[in-house]
Amino acid sequence: MELPIDHFRLLGVSPSAKAEAVLRAFQLRLDRTPDQGFTQEVLLQRAELLRLSADLLTDALLREDYENALLGGASGLELSSNREVAGLILLWEADSPLEAFTLARKALQPPQAPALGSSREADLALVAALSCQSASQHSQEQRHYQSAALLLQEGIQLLQRMGKLPNERQMLEQELENLLPYRILDLLSRDIGDQESHQEGLQLLDAFVLQRGGLEGGEGPELIGGVEQSDFVLFFHQIRKFLTVQEQLDLFKNWQKRGSIDAGFLGVIVLVAAGFSQRKPERLQQARKSLKSLELPELDKYPLLGCIALLLADVKQAEDYFSRSLDEGLKNWLESYQGEPLAALCDYCRGWLRRDVLPGYRDIDIEPVDLEAWFADRDVQAYVENLERKGALGLAKSSFSFLSSLSSEGPQQDFDIDEMEFKTNLPMPGGLPAVEKETNNSSSKRTYTFINGGFKNLFKSFFSNRQSSLISSLVVFALLAIGSSLGVLNLRNKSLMETSISKQELIEDSTESKSILDSSFIVKEVVPLTVKEPSEGQIQTLLQKWLNGKAKVLSGGKDRDLYIVAREALVKRVELERAKDKLREESQNIKANIISFKLVSQTPKRIEVKVKIEYNDQRIKSSGEIVSETSIPSLKVTYVLGREKELWQLVDYISGG
Repeated sequence: MELPIDHFRLLGVSPSAKAEAVLRAFQLRLDRTPDQGFTQEVLLQRAELLRLSADLLTDALLREDYENALLGGASGLELSSNREVAGLILLWEADSPLEAFTLARKALQPPQAPALGSSREADLALVAALSCQSASQHSQEQRHYQSAALLLQEGIQLLQRMGKLPNERQMLEQELENLLPYRILDLLSRDIGDQESHQEGLQLLDAFVLQRGGLEGGEGPELIGGVEQSDFVLFFHQIRKFLTVQEQLDLFKNWQKRGSIDAGFLGVIVLVAAGFSQRKPERLQQARKSLKSLELPELDKYPLLGCIALLLADVKQAEDYFSRSLDEGLKNWLESYQGEPLAALCDYCRGWLRRDVLPGYRDIDIEPVDLEAWFADRDVQAYVENLERKGALGLAKSSFSFLSSLSSEGPQQDFDIDEMEFKTNLPMPGGLPAVEKETNNSSSKRTYTFINGGFKNLFKSFFSNRQSSLISSLVVFALLAIGSSLGVLNLRNKSLMETSISKQELIEDSTESKSILDSSFIVKEVVPLTVKEPSEGQIQTLLQKWLNGKAKVLSGGKDRDLYIVAREALVKRVELERAKDKLREESQNIKANIISFKLVSQTPKRIEVKVKIEYNDQRIKSSGEIVSETSIPSLKVTYVLGREKELWQLVDYISGG
C-alpha cells in the first residue's frame, strides 16, 4: 500500500525542523498513543513506523537524499502489508481522514479483505469508523453538509455489512441524524439549475417535518434531528426563501393532511402571496375559504379575512370583518386614523402584505405593495365583477376607481406596535443570513408572524457554530444575531398589527440624507427621555446606552439603566441570555458603536431610525478560552422607539435591515 504522505507529515514536523525537534516530536507521538481500542500489535507497528521516520530525518545523509527525492517529484510512502493498518492510523492522525477512510474501506473489500474475526479486520474497521467521522467533520467545517452526510452513510453501511463496532455505528448514525437540517439547507440553497439536489432537499424536508409530527413538533421529549422546536422555527424561516410559492403550497397541503394546523394557516398565507403577486384573485378566494375552515380558536381571524375581502373589492364584508375583531389596539388605530375609513383599511392591508405575506419565497420579488395596480389589473377586475354578478360582493363597479385612489402609496399613518419586538442575539450553519422576529404574547395582540419577512440578516447563522446546538450554533444567522427562540409555530399568539410604510422607507439609499457619526461617541449619563420631540442626538444617546448596557450585562456585569432606555421585555431577554451564558460558564465581550444615523419617521408615539454599527464580539469561556469571535465593520440595524406616559424607550429592533 502507498500512503499519500511524506515522513515529515507522518511524524508531524516541519520540513525545516532540526534533528532535536524531530526527536522531541517522535517521543511526543510515542507518548500519545491512540486509545480508541486498537490492538497492541498494530500500536507496536505504529511506533515502529514513527521510529523509521525519525531515524531517516535525523540522519543527515539519508535526509538529504530523501529531500532531493521529494524535490524530484517523489511522493507517498510504500508500506509492506503487515504495516498497512498502522500506516492508516498515522494517516488519520496526520489530519488526512478522507484518504485514510478511502484506503481502509478498500482494504476491507474483496479480494484483499482480511480474515473474518482477525485482529487486522478489527483494526481496519475501527480506523475506517474513526476516519469516516473525522472526514465528515472536515466537510461540515467547510459547510459541505451533503458531502458530510454521504460519508457518514458510507461508513454506516460498511460497519453494517461487517457486523462490527455497534457503538461506533450508533455514533455515526446519531451524527447523520443531527446533520439532517444542515443537509436540507445545503441542498435547497444551491443554484436553481441543480434540480436534482433541490428535489432531494425537498424530499428530506418533507420527511423531516412529518417525522417531527408536523410544523408544531411532536409531544414527546425526544429531539428529531437534534433540533428543539424553537430552533426548528428559525431553521424553517431560513429555508423558506429557497422555495417557490408552489413548492410551499404543496408541502403545506401535505402536512395539513397529516394533521398540522400550522401548515394549514401557512397555506392560507401562501395562497394570498401567490394570488397577489401573480394577479390571480381566485387564489385569494381559495385562501378565504381555507381560513374560515381552520380550527384556530386562539387566533383572531377577522383582520386577515378583512384584508382578503378588501383585496377582492368586497368593501362591506371587509368593514364587517374589521369591526368584529377583538383586537382593541387595532380598533383604536382605525378609529383615530386621520382620513377615510377605507383608506385606513388599505394602509393596514398594504402593511400586512409587505411584512407578513410577500416575504419568504424564491420566486417573489419584494417591491413596494401597489394596491392601485392590483385593482387596475384586468384579470382582477374581471374576476371581481363576475363575483358581483353572482351577488357575492358588496361593491358596485363604479367603486373600483374610489378603491384605487385610496390604495396608492401616499402618506400613511403609523399603526403603533410598541409591544412588537425584534431580537438579535443567536448564533446560527454556514453564515447564511436570517433575522429572528419576536413578539410579546399579550392577549390583546394576536398575529401569526411565522411567515414574517423580518428575517433579513443574521450575521452568525445557524450553521456557523454547531457546538452551540443546531441552530443555535440553519440558519448563523447567525450573525450578530438571534438569541432565544421565536416561538412561532406558536404562530397564534401575535397580533396582525403592522406599521404602515412611510415614504422615506421607499427612497433609495443613494438619495437618503445620512449623518455620519463619530465612532468614538460615548454616552456619559443616562437621563429618561421625556421630551415630546426628541432630537437626533438624544435618540442616538438612548440607542448607544442600550448597546453599552447590553454589552455590560452580557459580559457579566449589571446595568439597571437599561430599564430606563428599553422596555422591560427587551431587558428581560438580555438577562435571560446572560443566565444561559452563565450556565455554560461563558461570557460575551462586545464592543458596539454607532457610526451612521438616519431618522426614517417620527410621530408623537413612534420613532424609527436606521443606523450603522461598528460591531465586535468575543464569546469567552471562564477559563479564558475564546470560543468564537465576530467582527462586523458596518452592521445595519433598524430601531423603533415608542412613547408611553411621556417616556421614550426602545421597543424593537432588527439587524441587517
